[in-house]
Amino acid sequence: MGEHGKSGFSRVLGGRDVLAMAFGAMIGFGWVVQTGDFLTDAGTLGAATAFLVGGLVVGLVGLTYAELVSAMPRAGGEHNYVMRALGARPALVTSWVLVLGYVSVVAFEAVALPRSLGYLLPGLATGGLWSVAGQEVFAGWALVGVLGAVVMTGVNYLGIRPAAVFQGVTVLFLVTVGASLLLGAVLGGDPANMRPLLSSDPAGPLGVLMAVPFLFVGFDVIPQSAGEIGVPFRRIGTLLLLATGTATGWYVLVVLTVGAGLPAESLAASELAAGDGMRALWNSETMGTVLVLGGVAGILTSWNGFLVGASRLIHAMATSGMLPRWFAKLHPRFRTPSNAILFVGGLSVTAPLFGERMLTWLIDAGGFAVVVSYVMVTISFLVLRHREPGMSRPFRVGHGRTVGVLATILSLGLAVLFLPGMPSGLVWPYEWVILGGWLLLGGVWLLRFGRVHTDLPRQDRPDASSPSPPERRPG
Repeated sequence: MGEHGKSGFSRVLGGRDVLAMAFGAMIGFGWVVQTGDFLTDAGTLGAATAFLVGGLVVGLVGLTYAELVSAMPRAGGEHNYVMRALGARPALVTSWVLVLGYVSVVAFEAVALPRSLGYLLPGLATGGLWSVAGQEVFAGWALVGVLGAVVMTGVNYLGIRPAAVFQGVTVLFLVTVGASLLLGAVLGGDPANMRPLLSSDPAGPLGVLMAVPFLFVGFDVIPQSAGEIGVPFRRIGTLLLLATGTATGWYVLVVLTVGAGLPAESLAASELAAGDGMRALWNSETMGTVLVLGGVAGILTSWNGFLVGASRLIHAMATSGMLPRWFAKLHPRFRTPSNAILFVGGLSVTAPLFGERMLTWLIDAGGFAVVVSYVMVTISFLVLRHREPGMSRPFRVGHGRTVGVLATILSLGLAVLFLPGMPSGLVWPYEWVILGGWLLLGGVWLLRFGRVHTDLPRQDRPDASSPSPPERRPG
Protein backbone atom coordinates (compact mmCIF):
# COMPACT_ATOMS: atom_id res chain seq x y z
CA MET A 1 0.00 0.00 0.00
CA GLY A 2 2.53 2.56 -1.11
CA GLU A 3 5.91 3.29 0.44
CA HIS A 4 6.33 2.80 4.19
CA GLY A 5 8.80 4.92 6.08
CA LYS A 6 10.15 4.26 9.54
CA SER A 7 7.00 5.87 10.92
CA GLY A 8 4.84 3.18 9.35
CA PHE A 9 2.68 5.64 7.36
CA SER A 10 2.16 5.13 3.64
CA ARG A 11 3.39 7.97 1.41
CA VAL A 12 0.59 7.76 -1.15
CA LEU A 13 -0.76 11.32 -1.42
CA GLY A 14 -0.03 13.14 -4.67
CA GLY A 15 -0.05 16.85 -5.33
CA ARG A 16 -3.73 17.08 -6.22
CA ASP A 17 -4.61 15.07 -3.11
CA VAL A 18 -2.65 17.45 -0.90
CA LEU A 19 -4.17 20.58 -2.44
CA ALA A 20 -7.71 19.19 -2.20
CA MET A 21 -7.17 18.14 1.41
CA ALA A 22 -5.98 21.60 2.51
CA PHE A 23 -8.35 23.71 0.40
CA GLY A 24 -11.31 21.57 1.42
CA ALA A 25 -10.36 21.84 5.09
CA MET A 26 -10.30 25.64 4.81
CA ILE A 27 -13.73 25.88 3.17
CA GLY A 28 -16.42 24.80 5.60
CA PHE A 29 -19.99 26.06 5.95
CA GLY A 30 -19.21 29.44 7.50
CA TRP A 31 -19.12 31.12 4.09
CA VAL A 32 -22.76 30.12 3.56
CA VAL A 33 -24.24 31.22 6.89
CA GLN A 34 -22.00 34.21 7.72
CA THR A 35 -21.70 36.02 4.39
CA GLY A 36 -24.77 38.15 5.09
CA ASP A 37 -23.34 39.27 8.44
CA PHE A 38 -19.97 40.03 6.87
CA LEU A 39 -21.56 42.22 4.19
CA THR A 40 -23.96 43.95 6.57
CA ASP A 41 -21.32 44.68 9.20
CA ALA A 42 -18.35 45.61 7.00
CA GLY A 43 -19.76 46.54 3.58
CA THR A 44 -18.87 44.70 0.37
CA LEU A 45 -15.45 46.27 -0.12
CA GLY A 46 -14.77 46.26 3.63
CA ALA A 47 -15.46 42.52 3.89
CA ALA A 48 -13.38 41.72 0.80
CA THR A 49 -10.51 43.85 2.11
CA ALA A 50 -10.67 42.17 5.51
CA PHE A 51 -10.35 38.77 3.83
CA LEU A 52 -7.42 39.98 1.73
CA VAL A 53 -5.66 41.31 4.84
CA GLY A 54 -6.45 38.12 6.71
CA GLY A 55 -5.20 36.07 3.77
CA LEU A 56 -1.96 38.07 3.79
CA VAL A 57 -1.48 37.40 7.51
CA VAL A 58 -2.20 33.70 7.11
CA GLY A 59 -0.01 33.65 3.99
CA LEU A 60 2.97 35.01 5.93
CA VAL A 61 2.38 32.40 8.62
CA GLY A 62 2.03 29.86 5.84
CA LEU A 63 5.49 30.76 4.53
CA THR A 64 7.02 29.71 7.83
CA TYR A 65 5.01 26.47 7.74
CA ALA A 66 6.09 25.84 4.14
CA GLU A 67 9.76 25.96 5.06
CA LEU A 68 9.35 23.88 8.20
CA VAL A 69 7.24 21.15 6.59
CA SER A 70 9.82 20.71 3.84
CA ALA A 71 12.56 20.40 6.47
CA MET A 72 10.59 18.08 8.79
CA PRO A 73 8.01 16.20 6.70
CA ARG A 74 6.66 14.12 9.55
CA ALA A 75 3.16 13.44 10.85
CA GLY A 76 2.28 15.93 13.56
CA GLY A 77 3.38 19.16 11.91
CA GLU A 78 3.57 21.88 14.56
CA HIS A 79 4.36 19.34 17.25
CA ASN A 80 7.67 18.53 15.57
CA TYR A 81 8.65 22.11 14.79
CA VAL A 82 8.13 23.42 18.32
CA MET A 83 9.73 20.29 19.81
CA ARG A 84 12.91 20.84 17.83
CA ALA A 85 13.09 24.59 18.35
CA LEU A 86 11.79 25.14 21.89
CA GLY A 87 11.66 21.76 23.60
CA ALA A 88 9.14 19.28 24.95
CA ARG A 89 7.03 21.44 27.26
CA PRO A 90 6.32 24.22 24.73
CA ALA A 91 5.59 21.47 22.20
CA LEU A 92 3.10 19.90 24.58
CA VAL A 93 1.30 23.20 25.19
CA THR A 94 1.23 24.07 21.47
CA SER A 95 0.05 20.64 20.40
CA TRP A 96 -2.57 20.42 23.13
CA VAL A 97 -4.22 23.75 22.34
CA LEU A 98 -4.12 22.89 18.63
CA VAL A 99 -5.94 19.63 19.33
CA LEU A 100 -8.69 21.79 20.86
CA GLY A 101 -8.83 23.84 17.67
CA TYR A 102 -9.08 20.78 15.43
CA VAL A 103 -11.56 18.90 17.61
CA SER A 104 -13.76 21.99 17.86
CA VAL A 105 -14.08 22.09 14.07
CA VAL A 106 -14.81 18.37 13.79
CA ALA A 107 -17.45 18.62 16.53
CA PHE A 108 -19.06 21.69 15.01
CA GLU A 109 -19.34 20.10 11.56
CA ALA A 110 -21.43 17.32 13.12
CA VAL A 111 -23.93 20.05 14.06
CA ALA A 112 -23.51 22.13 10.90
CA LEU A 113 -24.43 19.18 8.66
CA PRO A 114 -28.02 18.73 9.93
CA ARG A 115 -28.43 22.48 10.24
CA SER A 116 -27.49 22.99 6.58
CA LEU A 117 -29.70 20.12 5.42
CA GLY A 118 -32.46 21.71 7.49
CA TYR A 119 -32.59 24.57 4.97
CA LEU A 120 -33.53 22.01 2.32
CA LEU A 121 -35.56 19.66 4.56
CA PRO A 122 -37.31 21.76 7.25
CA GLY A 123 -38.87 18.61 8.67
CA LEU A 124 -35.53 17.65 10.23
CA ALA A 125 -36.15 20.11 13.07
CA THR A 126 -38.61 17.80 14.81
CA GLY A 127 -38.69 15.73 17.95
CA GLY A 128 -37.38 18.09 20.61
CA LEU A 129 -35.11 16.28 23.05
CA TRP A 130 -33.76 18.88 25.47
CA SER A 131 -32.27 22.35 25.63
CA VAL A 132 -28.58 23.18 26.06
CA ALA A 133 -27.58 26.80 26.79
CA GLY A 134 -31.00 27.90 25.62
CA GLN A 135 -30.72 26.05 22.29
CA GLU A 136 -33.17 23.21 21.65
CA VAL A 137 -31.75 19.90 20.44
CA PHE A 138 -33.95 18.09 17.92
CA ALA A 139 -33.95 14.32 17.42
CA GLY A 140 -33.94 14.66 13.62
CA TRP A 141 -30.89 16.93 13.61
CA ALA A 142 -29.09 14.77 16.15
CA LEU A 143 -29.68 11.60 14.13
CA VAL A 144 -28.30 13.15 10.92
CA GLY A 145 -25.27 14.49 12.79
CA VAL A 146 -24.53 11.16 14.46
CA LEU A 147 -24.85 9.22 11.19
CA GLY A 148 -22.60 11.74 9.43
CA ALA A 149 -19.99 11.36 12.17
CA VAL A 150 -20.04 7.57 11.87
CA VAL A 151 -19.59 7.73 8.07
CA MET A 152 -16.75 10.29 8.20
CA THR A 153 -14.96 8.34 10.92
CA GLY A 154 -15.31 5.14 8.90
CA VAL A 155 -13.89 6.73 5.73
CA ASN A 156 -10.82 7.92 7.64
CA TYR A 157 -10.38 4.64 9.49
CA LEU A 158 -10.12 2.74 6.18
CA GLY A 159 -7.03 4.64 5.08
CA ILE A 160 -5.68 7.96 3.86
CA ARG A 161 -6.36 6.98 0.25
CA PRO A 162 -10.18 6.63 0.68
CA ALA A 163 -10.16 9.88 2.63
CA ALA A 164 -8.21 11.60 -0.17
CA VAL A 165 -10.51 10.27 -2.92
CA PHE A 166 -13.56 11.44 -0.97
CA GLN A 167 -11.94 14.86 -0.51
CA GLY A 168 -11.06 15.22 -4.18
CA VAL A 169 -14.55 14.39 -5.45
CA THR A 170 -16.27 16.66 -2.93
CA VAL A 171 -13.89 19.58 -3.59
CA LEU A 172 -14.59 19.24 -7.33
CA PHE A 173 -18.29 19.78 -6.67
CA LEU A 174 -17.51 22.70 -4.36
CA VAL A 175 -15.40 24.38 -7.05
CA THR A 176 -18.21 23.88 -9.57
CA VAL A 177 -20.58 25.72 -7.22
CA GLY A 178 -18.06 28.55 -6.89
CA ALA A 179 -17.77 28.82 -10.68
CA SER A 180 -21.58 28.99 -10.96
CA LEU A 181 -21.65 31.79 -8.38
CA LEU A 182 -19.05 33.76 -10.34
CA LEU A 183 -20.82 33.24 -13.66
CA GLY A 184 -24.10 34.29 -12.08
CA ALA A 185 -22.50 37.52 -10.86
CA VAL A 186 -21.18 38.27 -14.34
CA LEU A 187 -24.55 37.61 -15.98
CA GLY A 188 -27.00 38.86 -13.37
CA GLY A 189 -25.10 40.93 -10.82
CA ASP A 190 -25.60 44.65 -10.25
CA PRO A 191 -22.67 46.75 -8.89
CA ALA A 192 -25.22 49.10 -7.32
CA ASN A 193 -26.20 46.31 -4.92
CA MET A 194 -22.70 46.44 -3.41
CA ARG A 195 -23.41 49.71 -1.62
CA PRO A 196 -22.42 50.59 1.01
CA LEU A 197 -18.93 49.57 0.04
CA LEU A 198 -17.50 50.37 3.47
CA SER A 199 -19.00 50.28 6.94
CA SER A 200 -18.85 53.45 9.02
CA ASP A 201 -18.15 51.32 12.09
CA PRO A 202 -14.54 50.00 12.22
CA ALA A 203 -15.73 47.11 14.39
CA GLY A 204 -17.36 45.62 11.27
CA PRO A 205 -14.17 44.84 9.31
CA LEU A 206 -12.44 43.86 12.57
CA GLY A 207 -15.17 41.32 13.19
CA VAL A 208 -14.57 39.83 9.73
CA LEU A 209 -10.83 39.81 10.40
CA MET A 210 -11.37 37.96 13.67
CA ALA A 211 -13.24 35.26 11.76
CA VAL A 212 -10.18 34.64 9.58
CA PRO A 213 -8.33 32.24 11.95
CA PHE A 214 -11.38 29.97 12.10
CA LEU A 215 -12.31 30.25 8.41
CA PHE A 216 -8.74 29.83 7.15
CA VAL A 217 -7.54 27.16 9.54
CA GLY A 218 -6.91 24.04 7.52
CA PHE A 219 -3.74 24.72 5.54
CA ASP A 220 -1.86 23.13 8.45
CA VAL A 221 -3.58 19.83 7.66
CA ILE A 222 -0.73 19.50 5.13
CA PRO A 223 2.00 19.47 7.83
CA GLN A 224 -0.10 17.12 9.95
CA SER A 225 -0.32 14.56 7.14
CA ALA A 226 3.23 15.14 5.85
CA GLY A 227 4.21 11.56 6.70
CA GLU A 228 1.75 10.36 4.05
CA ILE A 229 2.67 12.76 1.25
CA GLY A 230 4.57 11.26 -1.68
CA VAL A 231 5.81 14.36 -3.52
CA PRO A 232 9.24 16.04 -3.24
CA PHE A 233 9.55 17.93 0.02
CA ARG A 234 10.08 21.32 -1.62
CA ARG A 235 6.79 20.90 -3.44
CA ILE A 236 4.91 20.32 -0.19
CA GLY A 237 5.69 23.88 0.84
CA THR A 238 4.54 25.22 -2.52
CA LEU A 239 1.25 23.33 -2.26
CA LEU A 240 0.65 24.75 1.22
CA LEU A 241 0.98 28.31 -0.07
CA LEU A 242 -1.20 27.54 -3.09
CA ALA A 243 -3.95 26.23 -0.79
CA THR A 244 -3.81 29.42 1.28
CA GLY A 245 -4.02 31.61 -1.81
CA THR A 246 -6.95 29.73 -3.33
CA ALA A 247 -8.89 29.85 -0.05
CA THR A 248 -8.35 33.62 0.15
CA GLY A 249 -9.64 33.94 -3.39
CA TRP A 250 -12.68 31.84 -2.51
CA TYR A 251 -13.79 34.04 0.39
CA VAL A 252 -13.23 37.26 -1.58
CA LEU A 253 -15.20 35.76 -4.48
CA VAL A 254 -18.14 34.86 -2.23
CA VAL A 255 -18.55 38.30 -0.61
CA LEU A 256 -18.20 40.16 -3.92
CA THR A 257 -20.64 37.96 -5.85
CA VAL A 258 -23.27 37.79 -3.12
CA GLY A 259 -22.87 41.53 -2.61
CA ALA A 260 -23.59 42.04 -6.31
CA GLY A 261 -26.68 39.84 -6.07
CA LEU A 262 -28.50 41.30 -3.07
CA PRO A 263 -29.11 44.95 -2.11
CA ALA A 264 -28.60 46.01 1.50
CA GLU A 265 -32.27 45.72 2.49
CA SER A 266 -32.45 42.15 1.14
CA LEU A 267 -29.26 41.22 2.97
CA ALA A 268 -30.68 42.44 6.25
CA ALA A 269 -33.82 40.34 5.79
CA SER A 270 -32.08 37.20 4.53
CA GLU A 271 -31.61 34.17 6.76
CA LEU A 272 -29.15 32.58 4.33
CA ALA A 273 -27.65 35.38 2.27
CA ALA A 274 -25.34 33.24 0.15
CA GLY A 275 -28.21 31.00 -0.98
CA ASP A 276 -30.49 33.98 -1.61
CA GLY A 277 -27.68 35.69 -3.49
CA MET A 278 -27.22 32.72 -5.83
CA ARG A 279 -30.98 32.51 -6.31
CA ALA A 280 -31.18 36.22 -7.20
CA LEU A 281 -28.19 36.12 -9.56
CA TRP A 282 -29.68 33.25 -11.56
CA ASN A 283 -33.35 34.04 -10.84
CA SER A 284 -33.69 30.36 -9.98
CA GLU A 285 -34.77 28.51 -6.84
CA THR A 286 -32.80 25.51 -8.05
CA MET A 287 -29.54 27.45 -8.10
CA GLY A 288 -30.16 28.55 -4.52
CA THR A 289 -30.48 24.88 -3.58
CA VAL A 290 -27.24 24.11 -5.44
CA LEU A 291 -25.48 26.77 -3.35
CA VAL A 292 -26.68 25.16 -0.12
CA LEU A 293 -25.47 21.78 -1.40
CA GLY A 294 -22.11 23.46 -1.98
CA GLY A 295 -22.18 24.42 1.67
CA VAL A 296 -22.84 20.80 2.58
CA ALA A 297 -19.83 19.83 0.46
CA GLY A 298 -17.76 22.38 2.38
CA ILE A 299 -18.85 20.84 5.66
CA LEU A 300 -17.78 17.38 4.52
CA THR A 301 -14.39 18.50 3.17
CA SER A 302 -13.63 20.47 6.33
CA TRP A 303 -14.79 17.60 8.51
CA ASN A 304 -12.65 15.12 6.59
CA GLY A 305 -9.56 17.33 6.60
CA PHE A 306 -9.67 18.01 10.33
CA LEU A 307 -10.26 14.37 11.17
CA VAL A 308 -7.00 13.69 9.32
CA GLY A 309 -5.21 16.59 11.06
CA ALA A 310 -6.46 15.91 14.58
CA SER A 311 -5.74 12.19 14.47
CA ARG A 312 -2.19 12.68 13.15
CA LEU A 313 -1.43 15.32 15.77
CA ILE A 314 -2.71 13.10 18.59
CA HIS A 315 -0.66 10.22 17.14
CA ALA A 316 2.48 12.40 17.13
CA MET A 317 1.92 13.45 20.76
CA ALA A 318 1.47 9.81 21.80
CA THR A 319 4.59 8.77 19.88
CA SER A 320 6.51 11.43 21.83
CA GLY A 321 5.19 10.13 25.15
CA MET A 322 2.87 13.07 25.83
CA LEU A 323 -0.32 11.03 25.52
CA PRO A 324 -0.99 7.35 26.23
CA ARG A 325 0.70 5.00 23.75
CA TRP A 326 -2.76 3.69 22.83
CA PHE A 327 -3.15 6.76 20.61
CA ALA A 328 0.08 5.97 18.73
CA LYS A 329 -1.16 2.67 17.31
CA LEU A 330 -1.28 2.34 13.52
CA HIS A 331 -3.74 -0.07 11.97
CA PRO A 332 -1.75 -3.02 10.58
CA ARG A 333 -3.64 -3.03 7.29
CA PHE A 334 -4.88 0.50 6.68
CA ARG A 335 -1.78 2.29 8.09
CA THR A 336 -3.93 4.88 9.83
CA PRO A 337 -3.75 6.03 13.48
CA SER A 338 -6.90 4.04 14.08
CA ASN A 339 -7.29 4.65 17.81
CA ALA A 340 -6.78 8.39 17.44
CA ILE A 341 -9.35 8.44 14.63
CA LEU A 342 -11.86 6.53 16.78
CA PHE A 343 -11.27 8.97 19.66
CA VAL A 344 -11.86 12.10 17.56
CA GLY A 345 -14.72 10.42 15.71
CA GLY A 346 -16.29 9.43 19.02
CA LEU A 347 -16.28 13.07 20.14
CA SER A 348 -17.99 14.09 16.89
CA VAL A 349 -20.64 11.41 17.40
CA THR A 350 -21.63 12.98 20.73
CA ALA A 351 -21.42 16.59 19.49
CA PRO A 352 -24.93 16.81 17.95
CA LEU A 353 -26.41 16.08 21.38
CA PHE A 354 -25.06 19.35 22.82
CA GLY A 355 -26.72 21.81 20.47
CA GLU A 356 -25.39 24.66 18.39
CA ARG A 357 -24.93 27.34 21.05
CA MET A 358 -22.48 25.39 23.18
CA LEU A 359 -20.49 24.29 20.16
CA THR A 360 -20.26 27.88 18.95
CA TRP A 361 -18.51 28.67 22.23
CA LEU A 362 -16.21 25.71 21.58
CA ILE A 363 -15.41 26.97 18.08
CA ASP A 364 -14.52 30.46 19.34
CA ALA A 365 -12.21 29.03 22.00
CA GLY A 366 -10.71 26.75 19.37
CA GLY A 367 -10.06 29.71 17.07
CA PHE A 368 -7.98 31.38 19.75
CA ALA A 369 -6.10 28.10 20.29
CA VAL A 370 -5.24 27.99 16.59
CA VAL A 371 -3.80 31.52 16.71
CA VAL A 372 -1.65 30.50 19.71
CA SER A 373 -0.21 27.69 17.59
CA TYR A 374 0.56 30.20 14.80
CA VAL A 375 2.55 32.30 17.26
CA MET A 376 4.52 29.29 18.52
CA VAL A 377 5.34 28.04 15.02
CA THR A 378 6.52 31.42 13.77
CA ILE A 379 8.75 31.76 16.87
CA SER A 380 10.10 28.26 16.21
CA PHE A 381 10.82 29.27 12.64
CA LEU A 382 12.96 32.20 13.86
CA VAL A 383 14.73 30.09 16.49
CA LEU A 384 15.68 27.39 13.99
CA ARG A 385 16.86 29.96 11.44
CA HIS A 386 19.20 31.35 14.12
CA ARG A 387 20.29 28.13 15.83
CA GLU A 388 20.41 25.72 12.88
CA PRO A 389 21.23 27.77 9.80
CA GLY A 390 22.67 24.70 8.07
CA MET A 391 19.53 22.56 8.44
CA SER A 392 18.35 21.23 5.09
CA ARG A 393 15.40 23.31 3.93
CA PRO A 394 14.17 22.10 0.51
CA PHE A 395 11.71 25.01 0.49
CA ARG A 396 13.60 28.04 1.81
CA VAL A 397 11.82 31.34 2.40
CA GLY A 398 13.61 34.42 1.14
CA HIS A 399 14.24 37.19 3.69
CA GLY A 400 13.42 34.63 6.35
CA ARG A 401 14.05 36.80 9.40
CA THR A 402 11.79 39.58 8.11
CA VAL A 403 9.03 37.13 7.18
CA GLY A 404 9.30 35.37 10.54
CA VAL A 405 9.16 38.59 12.57
CA LEU A 406 6.20 39.92 10.58
CA ALA A 407 4.35 36.60 10.87
CA THR A 408 4.91 36.55 14.63
CA ILE A 409 3.77 40.14 15.13
CA LEU A 410 0.68 39.69 12.97
CA SER A 411 -0.22 36.42 14.70
CA LEU A 412 0.04 38.19 18.05
CA GLY A 413 -2.20 40.91 16.63
CA LEU A 414 -4.83 38.31 15.73
CA ALA A 415 -4.57 36.87 19.24
CA VAL A 416 -5.28 40.32 20.75
CA LEU A 417 -8.64 40.40 18.95
CA PHE A 418 -9.81 37.54 21.18
CA LEU A 419 -8.95 39.26 24.47
CA PRO A 420 -11.45 40.91 26.87
CA GLY A 421 -12.35 44.46 25.95
CA MET A 422 -12.03 43.89 22.22
CA PRO A 423 -15.22 44.21 20.13
CA SER A 424 -15.02 40.52 19.20
CA GLY A 425 -13.37 39.13 22.34
CA LEU A 426 -14.17 35.68 23.68
CA VAL A 427 -17.46 35.51 25.60
CA TRP A 428 -17.09 35.53 29.38
CA PRO A 429 -17.40 33.19 31.16
CA TYR A 430 -18.36 30.40 28.75
CA GLU A 431 -15.61 30.51 26.14
CA TRP A 432 -12.90 31.33 28.66
CA VAL A 433 -14.05 28.43 30.86
CA ILE A 434 -13.76 26.05 27.91
CA LEU A 435 -10.27 27.33 27.09
CA GLY A 436 -9.17 27.33 30.74
CA GLY A 437 -10.55 23.85 31.37
CA TRP A 438 -8.73 22.49 28.33
CA LEU A 439 -5.46 24.10 29.42
CA LEU A 440 -5.96 22.75 32.95
CA LEU A 441 -6.35 19.25 31.52
CA GLY A 442 -3.18 19.83 29.52
CA GLY A 443 -1.46 20.99 32.69
CA VAL A 444 -2.21 17.64 34.27
CA TRP A 445 -0.38 15.98 31.39
CA LEU A 446 2.42 18.52 31.72
CA LEU A 447 2.98 17.43 35.31
CA ARG A 448 2.62 13.72 34.62
CA PHE A 449 4.51 13.00 31.41
CA GLY A 450 7.93 11.50 31.94
CA ARG A 451 10.79 11.25 29.53
CA VAL A 452 9.67 12.41 26.10
CA HIS A 453 10.61 10.05 23.31
CA THR A 454 11.60 11.70 20.07
CA ASP A 455 13.81 10.74 17.17
CA LEU A 456 13.73 14.13 15.50
CA PRO A 457 16.97 14.48 13.56
CA ARG A 458 19.26 17.22 14.79
CA GLN A 459 21.49 17.48 11.77
CA ASP A 460 21.01 18.86 8.30
CA ARG A 461 18.84 16.09 6.87
CA PRO A 462 15.13 16.96 6.81
CA ASP A 463 14.02 13.49 7.87
CA ALA A 464 16.51 10.74 8.35
CA SER A 465 13.88 8.03 7.94
CA SER A 466 12.13 9.41 4.87
CA PRO A 467 14.32 10.34 1.88
CA SER A 468 12.73 12.80 -0.50
CA PRO A 469 10.76 10.83 -3.10
CA PRO A 470 11.55 11.46 -6.76
CA GLU A 471 9.37 13.49 -9.09
CA ARG A 472 7.15 10.63 -10.19
CA ARG A 473 3.59 11.87 -9.64
CA PRO A 474 1.70 14.16 -11.94
CA GLY A 475 -0.52 16.75 -10.22
